[in-house]
Amino acid sequence: MKARPKDREGMALLTVLLLVAVMAAVAVLVLDDIRFSVRRTMNTETQAQAQWYAAGAEGLARRRIDRLAEIDARKTPVQPDWNGRTLTFPIEDGTLSARLSDGQACFNLNSVVEGRLEVYVARPLGVQQFVALGRALNLPEGRMRAVADALTDWIDTDSAPRPQGGEDAAYAGRTQAYRTAGTLLAEVSELRAVKGVDAAVYSALRPHVCALPTTDLSPINPNTLTPDQAPLLVMLSDGKLGLASARAAIAARPRDGWSDANAFLSQGPMAAVSLPPTVQDQLTVLTRFFNLRVDVEIGGSRAVRTALIEKPLAGPARTVIQRWTLDE
Repeated sequence: MKARPKDREGMALLTVLLLVAVMAAVAVLVLDDIRFSVRRTMNTETQAQAQWYAAGAEGLARRRIDRLAEIDARKTPVQPDWNGRTLTFPIEDGTLSARLSDGQACFNLNSVVEGRLEVYVARPLGVQQFVALGRALNLPEGRMRAVADALTDWIDTDSAPRPQGGEDAAYAGRTQAYRTAGTLLAEVSELRAVKGVDAAVYSALRPHVCALPTTDLSPINPNTLTPDQAPLLVMLSDGKLGLASARAAIAARPRDGWSDANAFLSQGPMAAVSLPPTVQDQLTVLTRFFNLRVDVEIGGSRAVRTALIEKPLAGPARTVIQRWTLDE
């Protein structure tokens, strides 16, 4: 039986409508893909622009550090005010904020060892200061001694565990087994992998510790210390100086800072504390390491750049550690 003309017209119309619906669906998918590609490209360009702004801010920070050294090569000036001060600048379609601070106002975790040429052994004074810092922060001394032993074993290059520490065997049986580093810490966050360091210990220590690219005992500049960093002075005195006295010593700082370490040691509460010569040598009015944080917000995109900048005795400031994340 032959189809009637009206039936054929209806089938043709239905076919056309079906093709139109399919083509419309394909067009929507294509347009969505184009919009996504354009948005992704714009986000990539915006993020790249934000990173360039951050890199430029880092370059300016290095030049600022060089100028501080030109003002006085023996003492890092505290005026004009730079330590911990956040500077915000308007940029096209956004803002840029930069914060420069003393990067050595902390206990250097790598100072629990000493040595060179990738051969590291335990340093008793560094271990003692790490434990003293824990006491100043009200952490149990027994716990801190165990963590100090484990941290030393983590960094040193021998395979003999300390009394409460642990070499590779102490980590081999974990759910995710790993080995000790056998070299200096590059980031403070590595401390979380060390035996005995839990969230509470890490949280208490984190504001007061750093991982400088050297085994030197922590070089503390009293001219840049804030009251919150008073535990560092308690640490240097091995508890002979109380927390309140340490804060008072910091508060007594002259507007332009102390002229040298001896001027700091001879005033107020510090004059009543006798520090060994080796510890006195840790006090300096010359900052060598600086922390930098740059936040860039542009076109709805955000970039964070953190860096550790070193100002050597000779030569311009240089970046030794650079991150596109916060320093955890």
